[in-house]
Amino acid sequence: MIALIDYKAGNLTSVRKALTALGADFVVPQSPAELRAARALIVPGVGHFDATRALEGEWRDAIAAETAQGKPLLGICVGMQWLFEGSEEAPQVRGLGVLPGRIARLRGDAGHRIKVPHVGWNALEFRPSTTLGASGSRLLEGVTAGAQVYFTHSYAAPVTDACVASTTHLDAFAAVVERGNVFGVQFHPEKSSDAGLQILRNFLRACEP
Repeated sequence: MIALIDYKAGNLTSVRKALTALGADFVVPQSPAELRAARALIVPGVGHFDATRALEGEWRDAIAAETAQGKPLLGICVGMQWLFEGSEEAPQVRGLGVLPGRIARLRGDAGHRIKVPHVGWNALEFRPSTTLGASGSRLLEGVTAGAQVYFTHSYAAPVTDACVASTTHLDAFAAVVERGNVFGVQFHPEKSSDAGLQILRNFLRACEP
């Protein structure tokens, strides 16, 4: 069973539909204590980083504890940003901190050809990750380099050694991150056609005993 965490930040319904289409067994927990029965966790999200304030306290502690025990954790969009230490969008709100670095606002250009927010389909640029060594990315297995996925965001994570795929919107930013049992995607896999469903399918495989 996968715990799909609802903190009132947007795209829960679309993620539920995608997981149902893939035949996943999931539950939306009503309390942090329910995470102990889950074999993996998903933190979705859309909008402002301040929404993650709802995860502070018992939810944060429970998610951190289950992740530290080795349970797979997937962050989607703002949920991925929350995996980092924090964001300049809401400097007073802490991220989970399982990945180093802070979220920063995307840059547009003076001619307004490259706009912020970044909304639409863009390619995944695969990158070697020093955190994975020769094993390769489990999340990107079966996904073609250059695959198009759907983004809608104004802030993004830096390209660090946990980044396995980046996307360029004037500057490169982390589109997919992976370190051990921690996974994150800046885009919306549930809205990204076959490539997105493959990524979700790969996460489900990573959750298998």
